[in-house]
Amino acid sequence: MSAAADASLTPAPLPRRLAALLYDLLIALALLLVVGLLAQLATRARLVTVQDGHAQVPPAYQVLQLAVLAGYFVLSWWRGGQSIGARAWRLRVVDARGRPPALPRALLRALLAASPLLALLLGLSAPPRTVLLAVASLWAVDYAALPFDRARRTLHDRLSGTRLVRLPR
Repeated sequence: MSAAADASLTPAPLPRRLAALLYDLLIALALLLVVGLLAQLATRARLVTVQDGHAQVPPAYQVLQLAVLAGYFVLSWWRGGQSIGARAWRLRVVDARGRPPALPRALLRALLAASPLLALLLGLSAPPRTVLLAVASLWAVDYAALPFDRARRTLHDRLSGTRLVRLPR
């Protein structure tokens, strides 16, 4: 990529990143609701059971939910560099050449960005407050790289070879 083209790719400011993330969280919730409805219809409302006062969710359904969410983000980034939230806030995920990331790079970015969610596995043995604090702390570490990186990349962007840029008007 030429220096002139690189200069046109302005790093996305944190408020825009967070606004796009909030927008995408609403899209993700809608996707999960549709998947849940379809799964409940397919199992005649027997997907989730209650045992000893606790909901029992089959692991296959949880994997399906993760696959749908990962698919939304990975395909959005790979096909044009923009999720719906990024499009609304004029942001784009690009690789080192300023193009939308290749499929493996987009998949790696999704896995790294979601890796703090692995702390949810603590929920099997830790109180909910501890689990949420662990997830929030890991995301804070991920975003703490922003002020120290010239290209204003998060840790997951640095590791995946991507960056989030603001598009011109």
